[in-house]
Amino acid sequence: MRGSHIKDQMKTIAVTIDETTLHLLDELATTLPRPRSRSALVRMAVREFAERERQRGIETQEHEVLRKHRKRLVRQARALIAEQARL
Repeated sequence: MRGSHIKDQMKTIAVTIDETTLHLLDELATTLPRPRSRSALVRMAVREFAERERQRGIETQEHEVLRKHRKRLVRQARALIAEQARL
């Protein structure tokens, strides 16, 4: 029952892929310790790519915040270190 619930949530899309990549996909599908379908491999690859890109976006935003507030953060860090040194 669980598998059919997941399948009900799936949407079909069309993807165009070159022969070389398709060959690699088929080879991977059959040689993995746990063989997977093409669709499963493509879903995994897209999910991993999307998660990496999302994380890259978050890191870019964080880097920008740190860059923007760098001087204030350095002052705060120095004050904290000086306070800790007095204790």
